[in-house]
Amino acid sequence: MSKAESLPSTPSAVPKDVRWVLLGVMLAMLLSMLDNMVVSTAMPTIVGELGGLEHISWVVTAYTLVTAVTTPIWGKFGDLFGRRPMYLASIAVFMAGSVLCGAAQSMGELIAFRVVQGIGAGGIGAGAFALIGALVPPRERGKYQGMTASIMAIGTIGGPLLGGFVTGHFDWRWAFYINLPLGLVALVWLWLKLHVPATRIKAKIDWAGISLLTLSITAIVLAATWAGSTYAWGSWQILSLGALAVIALAAFVGVEKRVSEPLLPLSVFTGHRNYPLAMVMTLAAGVVMFGAGLYLPLFQQNVQGASATDSGLLMLPMMIPVVIVSTIAGKVMSATGKYKIFPVVGTVFLTVGLGLLATMDADTSLALTGLYMVLVGIGLGFTMQMANTIAQNSVSLRDMGAAMSSANLFRTLGGSLGVAVFGSLFTRAVQPHLPVGADSDPNALRDLPVGARDAYLTAVTDGTSHIFLTAAIVCALAFIAALVVIEVPLKKAGPPAPATTHENTPETITVATAD
Repeated sequence: MSKAESLPSTPSAVPKDVRWVLLGVMLAMLLSMLDNMVVSTAMPTIVGELGGLEHISWVVTAYTLVTAVTTPIWGKFGDLFGRRPMYLASIAVFMAGSVLCGAAQSMGELIAFRVVQGIGAGGIGAGAFALIGALVPPRERGKYQGMTASIMAIGTIGGPLLGGFVTGHFDWRWAFYINLPLGLVALVWLWLKLHVPATRIKAKIDWAGISLLTLSITAIVLAATWAGSTYAWGSWQILSLGALAVIALAAFVGVEKRVSEPLLPLSVFTGHRNYPLAMVMTLAAGVVMFGAGLYLPLFQQNVQGASATDSGLLMLPMMIPVVIVSTIAGKVMSATGKYKIFPVVGTVFLTVGLGLLATMDADTSLALTGLYMVLVGIGLGFTMQMANTIAQNSVSLRDMGAAMSSANLFRTLGGSLGVAVFGSLFTRAVQPHLPVGADSDPNALRDLPVGARDAYLTAVTDGTSHIFLTAAIVCALAFIAALVVIEVPLKKAGPPAPATTHENTPETITVATAD
């Protein structure tokens, strides 16, 4: 496609049954979100049968790494080959990986099959928001934000509950097999319901960009995973990975400037300043979601004496406001066309809520903790989906897949880097006070002598305080980003895309994106 030809920046029309179509897209998102949390809950049982405790972190790392690496690739291929077939293919790959994981006979096999699952998850994450962008113009998108927020809340809350139920009543393999019925429903649903506008484009596959970005992301995620645990932050291993990430990223930028069909068009980041600002907010939301989801239940169980079986319910004070506030903000945005105020207010709530969580100690009640969590939930509700809308409103429909896969990549990397830094802060605070032979199991810690237990609980409090204070600083930076966003009028439905075809040329692929 020549650069002179224009493509619509918005969908040509909102399908009449768009809610039913989006529900199918959301079911696939739920499939990916539930899996990671269900598997995390089942991991102790899995290790008990398969062994390989020393490799347990790789069950998560392999999945997260491959998801991050493949997200922009799926997004770009969706732009080139059609979003519908790529999304359906990603669901099928994820289901195949689930079957293989359930049949694993060793920890090595499980890690390898989690790679397959991660490939599918990358496509699901990349395709979901690109499809929303292709189906609904930004001005109308607020009407459907509640659906996305609800799915995220169900995945966050329901994952641990479902994982505990499956592990307690069935074989651990059902933690993977349970993906099949939901995946099959989503696959058939979208096969019948999902139709997006068709175009034909001429494109070269950016293999150099794919390779360099994969190398850079791999180095970043490995450094984030190993730093502070396997290797010291200042060790040559971590420094080498950091240097490799920077060199590969610089080479990737150089390649993207030269190729005719870049994997991640730099114009997405440079075309309008709102897009990189939205990515700052997206990264902050990822840090909060991962950090709060991991360390809030730990504090409540260890310090406040909450039951581990209620770990999912403990997140309700944070997740319910996300759904309610996101829905209300979306409706107001659709009615008025105004949106800048929401991420500004949202990042203030996030900063204040996290700052208050940083003040918690052993005397803080569950009710007061819940109140602080409500503030964080309100902040996420105002910020998370609005950041996506701002990003979608800043790019053309032609680059929607690449742009939204980048947003998903920033969220994933934000979570991964956040958890790595938080883990280092927590380990540094807690490890010196953990008695020899003890672990962080609340039941085991209650049997410790009073002095040793109090010292440990004080260390847990200090560790979580540092975590939430760090997250508050990140959200303060996101507040600054929200302040300088330019409120561009939200796009409405545009003209239908012209169908154009081109002859094949050497080393060039003519790609039909008709769905």
